[in-house]
Amino acid sequence: MNPVEIEMNFPAEHGGNVFGQFDAYMKKIEKTLHVSLILRGDHLKCIGTQQAVNHAISVIDELLELSKRGNVITEQNVNYALSLSMEEKSPSLLELDKDVICHTIQGKAVKPKTLGQQKYVDAIKNKMITFGVGPAGTGKTYLAMAMAITAFKNDEVSRIILTRPAIEAGEKLGFLPGDLQSKVDPYLRPLYDALYEILGADAFMKNMEKGLIEVAPLAYMRGRTLDNAYIILDEAQNTTPAQMKMFLTRIGFGSKAIITGDLTQKDLPFDSISGLEESLRVLRKVKEIGVCELTNKDVVRHPLVQKIVAAYDQYEAARSAKKNKNNNNKKNRR
Repeated sequence: MNPVEIEMNFPAEHGGNVFGQFDAYMKKIEKTLHVSLILRGDHLKCIGTQQAVNHAISVIDELLELSKRGNVITEQNVNYALSLSMEEKSPSLLELDKDVICHTIQGKAVKPKTLGQQKYVDAIKNKMITFGVGPAGTGKTYLAMAMAITAFKNDEVSRIILTRPAIEAGEKLGFLPGDLQSKVDPYLRPLYDALYEILGADAFMKNMEKGLIEVAPLAYMRGRTLDNAYIILDEAQNTTPAQMKMFLTRIGFGSKAIITGDLTQKDLPFDSISGLEESLRVLRKVKEIGVCELTNKDVVRHPLVQKIVAAYDQYEAARSAKKNKNNNNKKNRR
């Protein structure tokens, strides 16, 4: 096909933000969509096939508008805009940019960055219980914390309860020194990190002293009824079926519960059934419960994390296929 050439107005002051340091994002757009981009002053020239140019102009328009709204364009923004441009009837990045959940203590807006994250946030808003399942870096815990803190600040709930099972990630921490709180703190550190960033250390400590924010191991939930609270169960893939049932039956009136986990990173004993895995099978058809399955497309950490998750997904799929093939061969020999 003969190449076409389209020229568009492009404010020079947004060039560094949209196209990145040393034009890294521009080169990525060119390489991915097979176009040539030439920026001269306030004009951007795009050369390639008609379809490729249309995709490129669409991506650049969205990134430019995000920049005009005061956003710092990241590589994740560029990657996601490129992936959306390949899909028919795909949503716009600009639609995702509208939903600001809250602001961090430094004033940074916390909002969904992918379609999967947007569905997750919507489910949390509309459902009493929401399961957020997906790989590392998809914002499961962070967005849940942002929603909980926003509800707490708006007096929609009277307290926040954060919990996770105290299971080591493949390491034996042994007999840790200090009191009981000191012993469980290492397991709960990711929850503290999110609270400090969104709420601030001083506000967090004041509310924790008053009992309005509680961070505790899952075992502490037994025998309680949790009314008018925002409850987050993190690392739920490490719960047993009994623990998960215990947790879900603690929820009282006026409460919301968010259960997050990554089924590919279980630290349970070999061949143990995950409470998260079982609950997804048992409760999937209950209308009041939302289930959001995030994928490697929703990873918002360093782009390398997305590639690592994708590589492991491919490896696990190949290993599972090989195992099934071997099992079938054994059956045929019999």
